[in-house]
Amino acid sequence: MSTWTAPNPVNIVDLSFVDARFKLIDLAAFLDRVQKAGQGDDFRVQQLKQAARCLLQDEPERAKNVLLTFSDPTTEPIAKAHMQGAMGAYLGEDRRLEDKRQKT
Repeated sequence: MSTWTAPNPVNIVDLSFVDARFKLIDLAAFLDRVQKAGQGDDFRVQQLKQAARCLLQDEPERAKNVLLTFSDPTTEPIAKAHMQGAMGAYLGEDRRLEDKRQKT
């Protein structure tokens, strides 16, 4: 005879709401600072805003969709990296080529 009992269900909202609220307010403050600095056209800011739209969709896999917003969709490797380090967002094929032309 087993003595195991199922655990009580966890209220995810009770556990994580305050943390999620903090992150959302922090993001809003970041966007306010970016706007005040006149840097809203930066590709990373644009992708951040696009990713934020994923949050409003009532679809599963929001985290996956947000991650894909920042990801490089290409499948072919580039011959040589034009910089060292990550930018946190995909620069875009057209901008990557433009950046290469400026460096040569």
